[in-house]
Amino acid sequence: EKHVSSASEDLGCRRGDFSRKHYGSVELLISSDADGAIQRAGRFRVENGSSDETSDYTPGTWRRTDVHLENPEYHTRWFFKYFLGKVHQNYVGTDAEKNPFYLSVVLSDQNNQRVPQYRAILWRKTGTLKISLPYSPNKTLSVKSILSAMNMDRFEKGPREILNPEIQKDLLVLEEQEGSVNFKFGVLYAKDGQLTDDEMFSNEVGSENFDKFLNLLGDAITLQGWAGYRGGLDTKNDTTGIKSIYTVYQGHELMFHVSTMLPYSKENKQQVERKRHIGNDIVTIVFQEGDDASSSFKPSMIRSHFTHIFALVRYNSQNDSYRLKIFSEESVPLFGPPLPSPPVFTDHQEFRDFLLVKLINGEKATLETPTFAQKRQRTLDMLIRSLYQDLMPDMHKNMLNRRSFSDVLPESPKSARKKEEARQAEFVRIGQALKLKTIVRGDAPTSLVTTGLYRKEPWESQSFCSTFPYEIVCADSWGQSFLVSTDTAGVMLLDGETLPPVQVFDKTMVVKQMHVLEPQDLLITRADKGKDARLYVFRLSALKRGLEERQLVRSKCDCRENKLEKTKGCHLYSINTHHGSELRIVAAIRNKLLLITRKHPRFEGPSAAATGTDSPVEEFQYIREICLCDPPVVMALVDGPTGENDNMICVAYKHQFDLINESTGDAYRLHHVDANRVNFVAAIDVYEDGEAGLLLCYNYICYYKKVCPFNGSTPMIQSNTSDFHFSWNQMPNAIVCAFPYILAFTTDSIEIRLVVNGNLVYTAVVPELQLAASRSDIYFVSSAPVSSASNCSSRDTSSQSSPQTPTGYEMPMFPSPLGDGEAACKHIFKIPLCNLVGRSIERPLKSPLVNKVLTAPASVMVPPTPLISATHSLSLSRMEIKEIASRTRKELLGDTTDSTQPDSTVALCYFELESYLSVRYRLGSESTEADLDVQLHCSTSSEVEPEKVLLRAESPPVASAFSLTTSFEEDVLDLK
Repeated sequence: EKHVSSASEDLGCRRGDFSRKHYGSVELLISSDADGAIQRAGRFRVENGSSDETSDYTPGTWRRTDVHLENPEYHTRWFFKYFLGKVHQNYVGTDAEKNPFYLSVVLSDQNNQRVPQYRAILWRKTGTLKISLPYSPNKTLSVKSILSAMNMDRFEKGPREILNPEIQKDLLVLEEQEGSVNFKFGVLYAKDGQLTDDEMFSNEVGSENFDKFLNLLGDAITLQGWAGYRGGLDTKNDTTGIKSIYTVYQGHELMFHVSTMLPYSKENKQQVERKRHIGNDIVTIVFQEGDDASSSFKPSMIRSHFTHIFALVRYNSQNDSYRLKIFSEESVPLFGPPLPSPPVFTDHQEFRDFLLVKLINGEKATLETPTFAQKRQRTLDMLIRSLYQDLMPDMHKNMLNRRSFSDVLPESPKSARKKEEARQAEFVRIGQALKLKTIVRGDAPTSLVTTGLYRKEPWESQSFCSTFPYEIVCADSWGQSFLVSTDTAGVMLLDGETLPPVQVFDKTMVVKQMHVLEPQDLLITRADKGKDARLYVFRLSALKRGLEERQLVRSKCDCRENKLEKTKGCHLYSINTHHGSELRIVAAIRNKLLLITRKHPRFEGPSAAATGTDSPVEEFQYIREICLCDPPVVMALVDGPTGENDNMICVAYKHQFDLINESTGDAYRLHHVDANRVNFVAAIDVYEDGEAGLLLCYNYICYYKKVCPFNGSTPMIQSNTSDFHFSWNQMPNAIVCAFPYILAFTTDSIEIRLVVNGNLVYTAVVPELQLAASRSDIYFVSSAPVSSASNCSSRDTSSQSSPQTPTGYEMPMFPSPLGDGEAACKHIFKIPLCNLVGRSIERPLKSPLVNKVLTAPASVMVPPTPLISATHSLSLSRMEIKEIASRTRKELLGDTTDSTQPDSTVALCYFELESYLSVRYRLGSESTEADLDVQLHCSTSSEVEPEKVLLRAESPPVASAFSLTTSFEEDVLDLK
């Protein structure tokens, strides 16, 4: 019988409150000039640490362990790391929509931990999908079953193997579309009181504090003859300055475009050469002099369509600290780490770590915005199609068609084997040469060569009990102890290494599911299976007394008065997470749900004796039965916003998740799973702004769905902004949500991601892993002994060996699978919840019902943003645009032009130097004075010479092509 872990009843978390408190809220930022006239505006998410002044934070209470690179290259660049230079298979096919795809499969040893597994990458125009599949020596995996696991079951042309080793070169290029391993960031120096980008870019030199900050960021290098990553700077002729600031951080080369180090021109008010670089950076640091009270920087002061993220840094010489504020264009997804509260750093090394990680994560997040994602998708589509065209002629000649749907690693006849071995040797040689070339070129995700201080990660596990001889069926924490149900020895209480386990129930009580609720003095269990299954309820105080006084081990017979009568045949139950008001239990008996509540929480203390009974059964009452169409596989209880007839039960069965109204029994379809086979993992209740949401977990997918209240009122946040989903790399058996992390427990790894965006931060390899309990501290079981399990979660440095060396087993060896008759000892580990959960979040969280009393009325919580139409991020009125237009015309041309003349065509240009120029122009001949937007495309390379750009206009009133005749310096654009 498959036990669905308690992860489905896991303690929830509030994404909304949390994300606003720690990731800021979106504001319309308008910048005006000295006369107060509006210049520009944009919508940015402003992160300023916690704006909640009432919180009792003091600087230094944040934990620097929360600073993680998201989707780190050494975990995500699979093709480079696990495939290139090793024997693997590549296949090509076309899907049902006639789009070509590639599949790469390798049998690899996970982290050199003697855990063999298949890794597979599916390359499609929409992006890549990466999954790991368990390896079983007596069952080889077919290509078809791998694709099926990736949700591909229909093809136009079935996959065939590509035998040409040169394919590795093309696949490496595809992987490099995920973004650069190296980064260029702008650094703009602003004096106190400077309000426009022209002023900021015109600062010839910085200050002593600015130099100190640059010194913290990296090393000053001489550009001429520089052989490392150059970030678009000239390393031959000094045209982009003599020196620059450069550093390497966790395997990433970073080049900073520092405004005061780029060429300064006395004649050119706009400092085009400086803007050319910094305006083309996705992320820019603005170092602003002056104290915090002085006029503050707004992103709208900078004219660039390309810069999406600004990091505002101020230095306070009084206490030698840095203060940080982050502005992100509103389309950029949330990225960590969240700013500490207040966002002040006294430890400079910590500040550097935090800032660099924030900048790298920010640039990666920006690549997911629609603008960049569409560009990347077009490139990927083009590359995949052209590669497919190149392969077509080979399709009939070289491909071994008989291997199309065969095993991934076939046994070939002896005569063919020599030929195949020669091919594989050549394949490996070419792969290793490519790998070496990429490393030498500096584009390799070489990982942690330069990691700074070693620090304990929040998910680091502690050994709890190193020799537990039984299989664990289910468990829960009881204070600092651990209550465990075993397959053959009943239920035991463990107190770690020091004390021997104490038996609580003998083996006649076969407990399959349990909850220890200490504040309620309650233990709930589901015991036995099939028709004999029942729910039992116990007082913890009575169990404890029994253990202390008589060491009595209870049998099934002793528990008769603890049975909940109507629960015979129950195969699954669930309780509400936030049982502050009343405890609700839903028991599933085949396809019938039985709703049970506890009448009144007992008074704490020794009142159990006063009631004269050791059994709390009397306190439970049966409310109603609800019939479903199928027996549920997963259940979760969801608190409605009022608690009056709007509590819900989420159930998963067949191919769907449904919501059942507890009062009426009405069912609503929440999510349909479009896959041949569904493996339901969990439904985790998550509260956002006092409204329920659910994380629906199945197969490789985790899907966040806002639960709208049933009374028809619309949720505060539109569904598209709050719903999101992500994929795990390995099929989870259980999922735990411990804000800010979400952890997936697979057969041999713990995959750790962030709840706010689903980004991966770490994968720990743990052989033969089983999650035991997760309702408070997390306990898991592994076959690894203590010494090597601590290595499992240590940094993955195993692949740092030189590219030529085949992977050797440098790590401690795990015990081989046992022969018959040997007893396996399990090792129990504990991850303390307090290490994972940020201080800002209390667990268990209050249900929305409790919030209603504490917080201000809901109307106050609605942010006052809907005043601006949410269709586009440009939020200026036509009047404001006109105002800007006429001011710009005056600035550019003086007011000499009579714009009413039919012929005169006036171009109002904003010199935003980026991968495309956006020019707003007006045609005087048009009586409507319509504002037309033209996308002018030019090369994306930042080395482009502005004078030579050929521009193409895409709006009908303009001639089909016109060229830029006068140089940028003269601020005039001639339209021919």
